[in-house]
Formats: sequence, structure tokens, C-alpha cells
Amino acid sequence: MSRRSVVIGVDSSTQSAKAAAVDADTGELLALGRAPHTVTGSAGARESDPGEWWTALVTAVRAAVRDADVPAAAVTGIAVAGQQHGLVALGPDGRPLRPALLWNDTRSAPQAAALAARLGGPASWPARTGSVPVASMTAAKWQWLREHEPHHAAATAGVRLPHDHLTERLSGSAVTDPGDASGTCWYGTATRAYDPDVLDLVGLDPALLPTVAPSGATRVGTLTAAAAEALGLPRTVAVAAGTGDNMAAAVGLGLGGAGLLDHPVVSLGTSGTVFAATRTRPVAPGLAGFAATDGTYLPLGCTLNCTLAVDRFATLLGLDREDAAPGGDVVVLPYLDGERTPDLPHAAGLVTGLRHDTDPRAVLGAAYEGAAFTVLRALDELLAACGLDPAAPGVRDRPLRLVGGGARGRAWTETVRRLSGRSLIVPAATELVALGAAALAAGAVTGSDPVALATAWGTGTGAQLPPAPRDEQAWDRIATVLAAATPTLLS
Repeated sequence: MSRRSVVIGVDSSTQSAKAAAVDADTGELLALGRAPHTVTGSAGARESDPGEWWTALVTAVRAAVRDADVPAAAVTGIAVAGQQHGLVALGPDGRPLRPALLWNDTRSAPQAAALAARLGGPASWPARTGSVPVASMTAAKWQWLREHEPHHAAATAGVRLPHDHLTERLSGSAVTDPGDASGTCWYGTATRAYDPDVLDLVGLDPALLPTVAPSGATRVGTLTAAAAEALGLPRTVAVAAGTGDNMAAAVGLGLGGAGLLDHPVVSLGTSGTVFAATRTRPVAPGLAGFAATDGTYLPLGCTLNCTLAVDRFATLLGLDREDAAPGGDVVVLPYLDGERTPDLPHAAGLVTGLRHDTDPRAVLGAAYEGAAFTVLRALDELLAACGLDPAAPGVRDRPLRLVGGGARGRAWTETVRRLSGRSLIVPAATELVALGAAALAAGAVTGSDPVALATAWGTGTGAQLPPAPRDEQAWDRIATVLAAATPTLLS
């Protein structure tokens, strides 16, 4: 009887680390360990201590191996999928010089706007790097560091994304992958290399950056002695290059680059994202033209305000998050932390249409509608960038794959059904980022295609909910308020 081979997929997100122990042959989730992260900051600042990410990763991996009830020797591979865009500035000793600037830190909005105006202006950036610089992109954060903390920028001996930093701590190798690198705005999605003009623009020596591996499943080494001791695992465990969280979720869903997928993905989490896998490289200023982790493409729209923003409205109203009703005349634009798609980094939330007899549940429902509208409008932009008419019957009828924490909530699923008019496929697997990372780890061990592995594991399958009649009145009401409010939100 052959020994069971176990791989570990780590989802190092904004709020926590999760480690999935997965049977490499069957895809069975044997156990899930988790540990929290701390996010600090106010007035647009969002930072975390990368040392805490490592501590959380160690805690989560040890818990997963323990709860899986397998010997440490059964673990053969590990991969990290991390929150995108964050900036980790390392000193000469390899330690972070300061807390990491996170993707949702909007202080870098002025730097993003200034960068976007260079090198031919905003229209030229998507063709070069896939995306126009916005506050979330790493290039804008590095420029913010140069301008506001020049002593830290001058002392920086290495620049890493969150997943790069953790992979380096595991393997000792400074490496990234095409997917996560494409979220920096200094990696060219057309050339599949760092863009020297952008690096010159932001004054960044390419020697400070990690090597770009061919894919997230590339084996970059094995555990260092220190990492093996911390994790309680053998040094022989293979370490994959890993990727960003959205790219790993696509792997977990079994999405490859065979063309625009039949089921576009809507992810409802701290941020709301929409993405699709394609072999063509769409160029659109309103989208992030990411690479997938295998070097194909994963165009993505992202909103900053999704489940946390709606939960905040529930708290302010003293309601349970599920105690919502359709918004009716109430419109909420829940831009509590600025917004990315649409690009309104300085926006605050807006509520309109209140009357004396307004039901608080309708206000909460309007917050759901505002968040869902923002995500679904980004989906329409994505489909158009891929050459499809979002309103065409053959396109409008395609089911959506709904993932993320919000996909488990009745109010979220019903709001998305009502505003989209589409059927929804809700995968049974809940930890798609960690499962995608596990598939990358298995690919590093065996040399197999991680998308094919995840497809064989069936991690993207689930129940299908029928469509609901599309609420055109709610859609038009929100669109009208957003159009009228945008000049104010931009100020």
C-alpha cells in the first residue's frame, strides 16, 4: 500500500492565514488550519506586520498537519497564495524595514494618478503592463514610500509582494510568478518581464526584485532548515513559486486559458472581484489586465467595498447581516474606504432616498444592492473588454460562479441573482484560494498541470441556483445616483 502524499496550500489573506492539508491524489481536504492577521491604520492607511504573516502561516500549517492526522513525512509540497499588491520593503538583513503597505491602503492615490499621467498617459498603460496605476498597485505604493519615507526607500535591499516574502522565508529563494507580478504595474504582461521604463520611472533597481518563475507551480526549492524546524516538516518538502490570491482561486476553480470561460467568476469577500480566464490579452483602462499564474490571462475588476462594508451597515443599523429587504427608494453607495472600480480613491459612502418611514432593513438591503451593482458593473466591463456584449442573450444567460464568504449568505446570493438576472453556481468547496495553492504545490511535486489537477479534484463544482427576474428598476436607480454623485465623490 503506497503512502498517502499530502500537499499544503496556504491562503495568506488580508485578515488571516489558512492552510489546507490536501490529499494530492484525490483532492480531499483533510484539514484546515487558520490563524488571524492584524491590520492597522486609519484615514486610508492599511498596514500589517509581515512577521505576523509568518507566525500565522506556521500556526496554520502546524494545525492543518496535526488535524489531518498524517505523519509529517507524508507532506511533500507547499505553496503560498497571498493577498495581491502589498509592498514589503526588506533591509540588507532580509527583514522588513517597516509594516507592509496593503492593497487597500489608499494613501498612494496621488502617486498612482501621477504615474498614470506619465509614459503616454492612462490609455498607454494597459498595453504596457495590463493595468493603469491605481492606489492598490505596488508601483504606486513604492512611489509613496519614496516620497513620504525616503529613508526607508533608500535602505531597501529587496522589494517583495506578500506571497513572495513568505515563499522566500520557506525556500530561501527570491522568486515570484507571472500572476502576482502582473499586479505591480512594473511587470509587462505583453513582454512577460519587468518593464525597464516603469522601473526607471519609479527609481527601482531591478536587482531588488525577485526572479519571475515560469508559473506558480514551478518548484523553486525545498524548505530551508529554519522553515522546516518552524513548521515541523521535513526539509525535503518541495516549495512552489505560488501566486496571488485571485490567480490561486482561478486554479482552484479549474479555470485554464482555453478561451473565455462559460462561467465568469464573482468573488464576494473583503473586496469584490470579477474575473475570467482567457488566452487573449484584453486591454481596458477600467480593468486589471492580470496574467494568470501559468502565463495566460486573468482580466479582473476589483471593488474595495464588499462584505465588510455591508457588515458595517448592518452594525450601524443594529441588524443581523441577513435581516435585509430590497432597498426600494433607498440607494447606498457603500464606498467606505474609497473605491477602485470605479476609480474613486477618496470617495466616502453615500445614502440617499431616506424618509421617516424607511425600514432599516431596506437601508441594509440597499447597501447589498450598491455593493452588488458595483461588482456586476465591473463584470460587464470585463466581458466587453473580452469582445463580448454583456447584454447579448447568449452572454447574459451564462451562469456566474459565485465564490468567497458572501457566497454563503442568503442576502448576498439573492441580491446578486436579482440584480444580474443570471443563474449562479456556488462551488461546494469554500477554501478555493487554499485549494488552488495546494494544486500548485502538487504541480511542483509531480510536474502536473495544476489546473488539470484541480479539475480532477472537482473543487470548482457545486449547486446551481436558477435565475431570478432582473431588477432593472434597482439597477437604473443606482446607476443614476452614481452618475450624479461621481463629480462629488471625485473631489
